[in-house]
Amino acid sequence: MEIITLPLGALNTNCYIVYNEKKDCLIFDPADNSDEIIRTVEEHDLTVKGILLTHSHYDHIGALEEVSKHFNLPVYMSEQESDWLLDPTKNGSIRFIEVITADVERVYVGEGELSIGEFDLKILHTPGHSPGSLSYIFENDMFIISGDVLFNKGVGRTDLYGGNTEAVMHSIKEKLFNLNLEYDVYPGHGMPTTLLEEKYENPNIIW
Repeated sequence: MEIITLPLGALNTNCYIVYNEKKDCLIFDPADNSDEIIRTVEEHDLTVKGILLTHSHYDHIGALEEVSKHFNLPVYMSEQESDWLLDPTKNGSIRFIEVITADVERVYVGEGELSIGEFDLKILHTPGHSPGSLSYIFENDMFIISGDVLFNKGVGRTDLYGGNTEAVMHSIKEKLFNLNLEYDVYPGHGMPTTLLEEKYENPNIIW
């Protein structure tokens, strides 16, 4: 499995394009600049099989509507944030100059198994940064798309709508850290890390 990282938008939000040997791909968090996302897919001769959200904050959905319409695909996301795509108060964009919304078809998913084409994923519900935060686990390839729950030496902020510090700590310690600690972690912002490194070196985790 190959991973393309596109840091997009004012907050350098990581949009991930994960693809296999058949050149099928999944797009995670189309954050901004739909032209760059589409161009990257085309340059690598990929076929998009799914678009997925880790959560629905504005900096993760800035290009969602354009990308969804271009590839004629729905978005996989948590039902707990079903109204966030069209509510700038909940998705946080009301706090800034540009209001961001995304009117797209949705497929609601939660904790458990998910198959999209030949991609088999495990989903963990990892709330705290937002109520519907999802972490996508690729067990065979030993990596996680964690969104804004766990970062390289950081954790998701909890001062936004629906945030909860106790919940994000529970998600990290009781769910993510119960996985094989050798997993690579691809966060919503910043550089990749591993669960092992974060368990023992992340100064922001409350034990």
